[in-house]
Amino acid sequence: MAQNENSQIQASVWLKPDQVEALRTAVYQTRPDYLQERDDAIIALMYDTGVRVGELVAIDVDHLREENTTLYLPGHIQKDYPTDNSPGAARIGLASDTTRTLTSYLARRWKETPALFPSRSSDRITTEGVRQMFRRVAETAGVEPFRHDGSRGDPSDVTPHALRHSVAYRMMNVEEGNTLYDVRSRLRHRSIQTTERVYDHLIEV
Repeated sequence: MAQNENSQIQASVWLKPDQVEALRTAVYQTRPDYLQERDDAIIALMYDTGVRVGELVAIDVDHLREENTTLYLPGHIQKDYPTDNSPGAARIGLASDTTRTLTSYLARRWKETPALFPSRSSDRITTEGVRQMFRRVAETAGVEPFRHDGSRGDPSDVTPHALRHSVAYRMMNVEEGNTLYDVRSRLRHRSIQTTERVYDHLIEV
């Protein structure tokens, strides 16, 4: 393994399910009323699907299909890991809780835009806007993420990408019957080797 890849893995952090719930609770404790359901929907969607923050901000309302039970992710907005070749479109089935959260959010959101997630000042939230939201709610929740070496991080270490690692942790340690191939499919890696290299250490024995 290359040294920089090893450093990236060791620097990664993840959350357990109760910590993700703490983030969602903190949204309703600290965020402005009209942003609460949006931010809850952002966290729910990212934790369900494992989408990257750059993909999340590019999602439009019409990418939700079949009464908000499926996310259609066009190839042109996906980050094709680990190359820059354009991947095919992905259809991702959503958990019932995610569907309910999105449906409630869309029924009452304060701004009608093609983008699924607008911001206060723009018709589409930015990646930095999502990162700032995560920092605020993680600080309020006092969430200390888990690190590769067994230590605990600070709330400031919680980023949108930490939820991607958290999806892998949940699939391998909380849900039953998943394999690394299932994690690969959910996170849309081009090869199982990528999944093994980045996420094998999350498997509890």
